[in-house]
Amino acid sequence: MGTILAMMVKDLKLLARDRMGSIFTFIFPLVMAIFFGTIFSGTGPASRALTLALVDEDGTPESRAFADTLGASPEFQIEPMTREAAREAVRLGRRTAYVALPPGFGEARRRMFYGEPPEIEVGLDPSREAEGGMIQGLLTRHLSQQMQELFGRGDRMEAWIEETRASLDTARGLPAERRATIQRFFGELGRFQASIRDSGAGADSGRAGGGWQPARFRTADIARVRRGPRNAYDVSFPQGVMWAVLSTAYGFALSLVMERTRGTLVRLRMAPISRGQILLGKAGGCLFTIVTVSTVLLLIGALVFNVRPNSWGLLAAAVLSSAIGFVGIMMLISVMGRSQRGVSGLGWAAMMAMSMTGGAMVPLFVMPPWMQTASQISPVRWGIIAIEGAIWRDFTVQQMLLPCAILVAIGVVGFAVGVRVFRWTESEA
Repeated sequence: MGTILAMMVKDLKLLARDRMGSIFTFIFPLVMAIFFGTIFSGTGPASRALTLALVDEDGTPESRAFADTLGASPEFQIEPMTREAAREAVRLGRRTAYVALPPGFGEARRRMFYGEPPEIEVGLDPSREAEGGMIQGLLTRHLSQQMQELFGRGDRMEAWIEETRASLDTARGLPAERRATIQRFFGELGRFQASIRDSGAGADSGRAGGGWQPARFRTADIARVRRGPRNAYDVSFPQGVMWAVLSTAYGFALSLVMERTRGTLVRLRMAPISRGQILLGKAGGCLFTIVTVSTVLLLIGALVFNVRPNSWGLLAAAVLSSAIGFVGIMMLISVMGRSQRGVSGLGWAAMMAMSMTGGAMVPLFVMPPWMQTASQISPVRWGIIAIEGAIWRDFTVQQMLLPCAILVAIGVVGFAVGVRVFRWTESEA
């Protein structure tokens, strides 16, 4: 065992001295994960329109006008729905929230200075408190535009004053003293508006005193069902891990060929070291490096980019299974040609084919169906599926068994075949 560990340490030291190899093994996969995650995530949630389901249960001209205002707003993407459909869309994560305009919304909008303000129901996941506050702030701004438009246009202001004064005479449940106060207010407001019209001056935006509010919000908690990745980095970091795995396997395969072509293996065989110990040392070094690099990448993803696995235990199993699988592939790559140039070209072509079909370049879930089926022959696919299963696919232990078993089988068979046909010197046929 000590001999195998010594061989592992030797390979790790050689990797540390190879600056370019270290960059492709450690830095390049991290850059790829961050780069593609940033591209797919855009410039952040604040720059994207909030997707809302709009439930108009009032059906009045006022509610339809308000819905049209929200639809024209660049901050929102509005889709009219029934209440049940809106709740389901929020629950499944297809919409950020729903906004419901209950019966009586239009009538309350017409009563700007008395009575209860219009009520709006906002339904969203309790964990999305920040988005809820943003939605209420934007809705308040759009609701306040009614006040600004009235005070900015004299003809509309005067018509609204007359309509409101007439409705006060038939308003029920309004105390006589308060009715008289509001009537006096509108009388003065009408004279003020008439003086502005006669003088030709513009009007400033009005403001109602006494704690006036454009609407009263009611929040409905909708527990969201977590399906799919929480952010783009949940997709890009498994891809980055597989790039690290591929780079490590490729680098160790080339180092094994270089040691053969330079006679290092011949000298090692003259020492009291068996063939099995030499190859197991190489495999152990490759396994250790893959696990280490994958762990570092995933820790960076968790601490910086919120790539949090649903199960750390299943994630460890996925990383270890991927490492075992690609140790076997490393051995197969090392016997693909007699010379370093031949192994380099053929090995790189094989790894590019595995990454292209397996989802390391294009995410699996955006591939066409025929390509998803064809990708099952790629070990990269099963590595990504296993890691995603622990991060955001909510795999159970039973579901994780399939990709992990496939990767371990690939590793065992690949290593056995590679050892069987491995050439220790250039002259071996």
